[in-house]
Amino acid sequence: MNYDRQVYEVILEAEKRAAEQHYIFTSVSMYNQAKVLRAFQELRITDDCFNSNEGYGYNDFGREKLEALFAHVFKGEDAIVRPHLVSGTHTIFTCLRGLLRPGDRLLSVTGRPYDTLSRAICGNYPERDEGSLLDWNISFNNLSLEDFHKPEGKSYLNKMLQEPTKVVFIQRSRGYDADRPSLTIEKIASLIKTIRYYNNEVTIFVDNCYGEFVERREPLEIGADLIAGSLIKNPGGGLAPTGGYIVGKKEDIKKIGHSITAPGLGKELGAFVYNKRLFFQGLFMAPHLTCEALKGGATTAAALESVGYNVKPRFDDQRGDIVQVVCLKNKEELQKICQAVQSSSPVNSHILPVAGYTAGYKDPIFMAAGTFVQGASSEFSADAPQREPFSVFIQGGLSYQHIIIGLAGILQSIQLSSKSINQRF
Repeated sequence: MNYDRQVYEVILEAEKRAAEQHYIFTSVSMYNQAKVLRAFQELRITDDCFNSNEGYGYNDFGREKLEALFAHVFKGEDAIVRPHLVSGTHTIFTCLRGLLRPGDRLLSVTGRPYDTLSRAICGNYPERDEGSLLDWNISFNNLSLEDFHKPEGKSYLNKMLQEPTKVVFIQRSRGYDADRPSLTIEKIASLIKTIRYYNNEVTIFVDNCYGEFVERREPLEIGADLIAGSLIKNPGGGLAPTGGYIVGKKEDIKKIGHSITAPGLGKELGAFVYNKRLFFQGLFMAPHLTCEALKGGATTAAALESVGYNVKPRFDDQRGDIVQVVCLKNKEELQKICQAVQSSSPVNSHILPVAGYTAGYKDPIFMAAGTFVQGASSEFSADAPQREPFSVFIQGGLSYQHIIIGLAGILQSIQLSSKSINQRF
């Protein structure tokens, strides 16, 4: 690939430093692969499940099996898995519309959600997006993770968990917040324990995006009522062409089903006109794909840290999702890294990514994603809002090898191969 020799040396050294983490990720992947395989076998998945369906979508055998499979794998009572859910934000907002009624309150205990979800909940402040939860007289409050553990934070939490709060929201991934760590299952369990102490009836809803199969357990196994996410992230295995999933308690899934179609219709309708093989096969591949992304993230962190960059998480930190943050000095470095990711892609590698306004975001954003599925974060890609502090969020990867080739391109593009790397070798 015509990279400088020093680039290879940095990567080889980084792989040695991250080797123990690679072993841990592989062990978790083996456990999760066995769990998914067992679910396929116990539910007796056949190739008949892959057939498409048309019209209203009544009695779609394959769709029902796919939803039963997600419920089984993620340890929920019921599930909704549909191509009609166009993104993680759409999936989560659909859940909130199903669970909340006028006069209710939504409380986030992980701070203000990321850009697109914030707009769906409370509009584009000081404006108000038509159709946001505020338009339906559903109020919203939030408490940062930092404040959550303070005495005054506990007092505020106790107050906010009383009526009219009906849903408590936990965002597992960091979103576009470079300083807020992603949440491990252990940390989510601690949050849930505290919430239940003050209110045992409230619905606890975890945005599981980027976190599926990172650990052996999922949020429903440690006390959450509901989880949701996008199929073009971890659980789609790089194969699902679109869609979202929702898993949780049967009564909550029933309410959300009415918000997907119409009151009285529920999740019994919805033609799955896609060939469903990609959704089944994607879930089967998801533990492996997640492991590849985690290994790539750890090596990337070790390499870029070794040449002077601040990275979050560090290569040997415990991870709650597949996102690797690299903190930069200026927007020129941000642009170079995004361009390197794009040029290392199998699709649209010749296209130059530039920052632009994208639906749902308040700042111009770089989206480097030369992916087979448009915008799929399960594939090697990078997002970077053009705002201070300048950070790039690298995620995904269909194979560890591709991530390493992309890492080499990043190192080469920021010209670390001359002065700083030569000082090390």
